[in-house]
Amino acid sequence: MIIVFDIGNTNIKIGLFEGDELVETLRLASSNKTGDEYWVLIKDMLALKNHLPRDIKGAVISSVNPALNYTFEHMVSTYFGVKPLTVGAGLKTGLSIKYDNPKELGADRVAGCVAAYKLYGGPCIVIDCGTATTFNVVSGSGELLGGAISFGLKAGAEALAASAARLPEVELSVPASAVGKTTITNMQSGIIFGYSGMVESMVRRIKKETGLTGAKVIATGGISDIVNKCVDVIDVVDRTLTLRGLNIIYGLNAEKRK
Repeated sequence: MIIVFDIGNTNIKIGLFEGDELVETLRLASSNKTGDEYWVLIKDMLALKNHLPRDIKGAVISSVNPALNYTFEHMVSTYFGVKPLTVGAGLKTGLSIKYDNPKELGADRVAGCVAAYKLYGGPCIVIDCGTATTFNVVSGSGELLGGAISFGLKAGAEALAASAARLPEVELSVPASAVGKTTITNMQSGIIFGYSGMVESMVRRIKKETGLTGAKVIATGGISDIVNKCVDVIDVVDRTLTLRGLNIIYGLNAEKRK
């Protein structure tokens, strides 16, 4: 069994794989815990799902939170007894990365594109609706052409409430109408429909600029289901895309590690 870690700014997503099958997903908050503290949490969560640490034969880590890199690398090596693969420059991904400086490209973005191209084919546009929103473009021949980074839906909502004294924090649910009758529904309309309009506009602009008019659009991330209800440009929602991409990358590099 392979364990994969997608370490983000807000959450840490964990997946357990038997071959290509994702058999379990777990989630932790990103925080300043030690490796020992994370180990206790993960060990207990695995036990609740009837999995034992000795079942883990390999590990791969993707991180956009550098403060946690050593914590997890040390924790995996010490307690699982395997040396983790950390996604970065020099690994096989199955894609040709055309970023000016590939080292700048987030590991989670690479993993998402790897899975999207492998599972759904190219050309494709991968939208990750997380703490930030990323748009990533993969050609039909497997070239990761680049993309765009924008604000996340939750971050935008929190910034609005924090910046305007009389505006409250609101639940991120789709309002019935774009024209709200209360402060809450006004905010929900502006935040959610406004964000969704940005997503639609970016997808159309990317398709026009690249000429990839038939590109399949795959959305992932915690807000992707909400956005999908408000737009007509998304073809597939796959919340496990990054985890699956990490498992694919591990497989591509397994022989090299041996």
